[in-house]
Amino acid sequence: MGGSPTPSVLCALAFYFVFLLGLDRLVQIVRAQNGTTPRSEVSALNSVFNQWGLSTTDNQWNLSGEPCSGAAINTNVLWNIYSTVYNPGIRCDCHGSVCHITQLKVIVLDVFGGIPEELWSLTSLTNLNLGQNYLTGPLSSSIANLTQMQWLWLGGNALSGEVPKELGKLTNLIVLPVNCDLYKAAIASKKFEHHTYIILRLDSIFDSSGVSGAIPSTFVALQNLQVMYGSDNELTGSIPEFIGNWSKLSSLRISDLSNGSSSLAFLKDMTSLSTLILRNNNISGTIPSNIGDFKNLSQLFLGNNKLTGMLPALKSPLLHIDVSHNQLSVELPSWANNSVLATGLDCIQQNFPCLGDFPSSPKYSDFAINCGGPNLTSSSQIVYEGDNDALGPASYYEASTKRWAVSNVGQFNDKNNAPYTSVSSSPVITNSDSRLFQTARISPGSLRYFGLGLENGNYNVTLHFAETIISDPRTWTSLGRRVFDIYIQAWHVHENYREVELVDARLLEFDEEEVKRVIRVALLCTQTYPQQRPSMPRVVAMLSGDIEVSAVTSRPGYFTDWNFDTTSFMTADTPSAENEHSQFSSSTSRILQVQRT
Repeated sequence: MGGSPTPSVLCALAFYFVFLLGLDRLVQIVRAQNGTTPRSEVSALNSVFNQWGLSTTDNQWNLSGEPCSGAAINTNVLWNIYSTVYNPGIRCDCHGSVCHITQLKVIVLDVFGGIPEELWSLTSLTNLNLGQNYLTGPLSSSIANLTQMQWLWLGGNALSGEVPKELGKLTNLIVLPVNCDLYKAAIASKKFEHHTYIILRLDSIFDSSGVSGAIPSTFVALQNLQVMYGSDNELTGSIPEFIGNWSKLSSLRISDLSNGSSSLAFLKDMTSLSTLILRNNNISGTIPSNIGDFKNLSQLFLGNNKLTGMLPALKSPLLHIDVSHNQLSVELPSWANNSVLATGLDCIQQNFPCLGDFPSSPKYSDFAINCGGPNLTSSSQIVYEGDNDALGPASYYEASTKRWAVSNVGQFNDKNNAPYTSVSSSPVITNSDSRLFQTARISPGSLRYFGLGLENGNYNVTLHFAETIISDPRTWTSLGRRVFDIYIQAWHVHENYREVELVDARLLEFDEEEVKRVIRVALLCTQTYPQQRPSMPRVVAMLSGDIEVSAVTSRPGYFTDWNFDTTSFMTADTPSAENEHSQFSSSTSRILQVQRT
């Protein structure tokens, strides 16, 4: 009789145990609901939101009374610091009768103005996301008060000035994305030994004028980095060799370094890489032969450098690869069969003329493209060929007419299926051909158009473009900067000391120094601004060799920092060299017309 308990007793005990668990959970919820937020935090939060003109609904949390209520403490509410749900929103942590604000997000709400000083008194914050607004001014040194901070996101704003050295006191930081105007002056050189960064973003996704200066040597201590972004900014110098010691790095993206040169030798032991993007960094030498051992590598973008040799063999095909505009061997390895260029598109892979299907006798002298849209005929009876075929992160398309081609490099926020065209319903009122501006070809990295089979001669490139993306000047979407770069082949070969490549191959004899002199004078005469161009007597003297040719310090035909009103319309006629191609990296709606003069 005194043996094991009966099933009914076991059932009762189990029910009692579950009941106690539920009761304990209920008590915790009641305690949390009855917990109060310190008046200093309530006052600070109210002040911040009042200055920013923000409010919230009562079923989320009570701004005017007890903020740590409703969704702020409800564990059943799905909370994501990066989501626009419950936004603006806070999250609280309650212990006993006291609740503290630990998370705060104000994202994509077009908040305009500075960051109130009161924000820095919320010392229990661990997560803070103020991304994609229009916050201005510098960061206060009072940010040092947020010693519990782990995730700090300030990207997509118009902040200015250097990052305060007090950031070094936030020793619990895990992620600090710096993708805004925050480092406009320079990267502050400071100690990072106490930080355990997983991600370091020095890029500027929404504003192309972010980080400047060299990558600091103090970054050598960032041994836990898994992701390093450093593109779309004003970084200078070389790629530091110490990056090769970041053994945990899985994604490395550094592009557009200026005033320096690099090699790829530092990559030899970085076998954990899955993404490697090192475009336009003046990298010379060969691609490391052991890159084939990088089993996780799925994206390889090394375009616009000075790499030589061949692509090494890989053990598994890459999803996306771009090694265009280098000096690599024309012979591609067997694994790249799915990437072999179409006939006539050697110019994408090499610095070859874009002759299309007519290598012996180029036959075209003009073409026109409706970028991102269908075939259309303008009011002046110009036929603009359609350009709405699908492009991907590393892809190209050759028009059915064989007159032009387009290539794209870049991936939108690591999304494989992102669209590379844009459609706008906003009419361009000031132009009779509005329908030509309803579509756009967009690219996160490099978008290039190539004229194929063009006859030798002087050409006019006419760009018609309308601003359909950057609109309200006081929202985060207006932080972008438009850059239109008419990429002149003569400038490219001049930069690489290969001017003789422009000489007609049918000439058996020519004076190499005379070729260089003529090309350099031509580059001086086609500078964008009149004050940069030499006078005619000086041109004659330089061509005759009586005086030295002035140094050519900037490429011709470069347009940048144009300000637009909503759906504004502009045109630009640019004289160009023969057999040129054009490069764009913006999402402005545009059409392109090339015609021999």
